[in-house]
Amino acid sequence: MNILFVCTGNTCRSCMAEAIFNNLCDVEYLTSSSCGISVIRNSEASEYAIKTLNEKLKVNISNRRAVQLTKEHLKEAGYVLVMTKGIKNLLVKKVPEIADRVFTVNEFAEVSGEINDPYGMDMRVYEDTFIQLNNCIINILKKLKEDRLTN
Repeated sequence: MNILFVCTGNTCRSCMAEAIFNNLCDVEYLTSSSCGISVIRNSEASEYAIKTLNEKLKVNISNRRAVQLTKEHLKEAGYVLVMTKGIKNLLVKKVPEIADRVFTVNEFAEVSGEINDPYGMDMRVYEDTFIQLNNCIINILKKLKEDRLTN
């Protein structure tokens, strides 16, 4: 099953979430990918997202380019995990048939708040975003494993 992470430009939060998920995931049937709802063509991952992932996980995303979200991405994903309620509402409005598979990252991880956009901020904010995403993804993986065992 593919878990699709979605943010605005696919240069910070969602590509960090994808890298964290794929790095932590030890379940062969689970993978993740990421897209943005408003991508600038050929945009690269942000400098601080690259640096944070390299320092924290030894994962290099420097060659990654942003991916524009399509309806096909949404229809193929097992779950669509978005960074904010605003993005969730937009996607459900545009593609109502996926409403039961779209959650905010925090909602699915059962924590409060949203994943704020670190774009344009300093390295400390990216590190905070990494910690928030990492903690949520640990909970998400646990939940996905438990759901698999009970179904």
